Amino acid sequence: MDKQKPIVAVVGDGIIEPGSTKELLAEELGRRLVDHGYRLLTGGLGGVMAAAARGARGSSCHTSGDIIGILPDDDVVEVNPWIDIALPTGLGHARNSIVAHADAVVAVGGGAGTLSEICFAWLHDRLIIALDCPGWSARVAGAPLDGRRRFETMDDDQVWRAADPAQVLILLEDHLPRYRASLDLS
Repeated sequence: MDKQKPIVAVVGDGIIEPGSTKELLAEELGRRLVDHGYRLLTGGLGGVMAAAARGARGSSCHTSGDIIGILPDDDVVEVNPWIDIALPTGLGHARNSIVAHADAVVAVGGGAGTLSEICFAWLHDRLIIALDCPGWSARVAGAPLDGRRRFETMDDDQVWRAADPAQVLILLEDHLPRYRASLDLS
């Protein structure tokens, strides 16, 4: 890995049931990301964002600054307690474009806000991985979002499908160097 830790955004439902599959997936994903040397970026609020941040904080490899929240409002009143760095934007849902500028974006279910983050990530030529769970992540996984060819050197570019957090890590290791090289982010 590079000297600077790659940043992986985890996006998904803002409201989830405690103990739900999405909560467990997001929490495990956050922990595994930090365990493997990534920084976590979320929208900083509840649901999947809070579960991923809680998992990241629970990693034995967590250091201050590993968990970043890009907040939609002008203040940090609603930030979840596991965020290390909270950035209030005052942009509302437009902040989804900032979240989508992470090195990679991983979707866990999600509604319209998650779909916008996936679309922005696609437009910004980012690696996108979608966990196969109910919501937009399952609906867009395994295919390109549209007919454009984002990279001349990648015939297989798509929203990559992952069955679980372990597979997300494999896909990150396999594909993030290619995407970063194509964007000259290395």
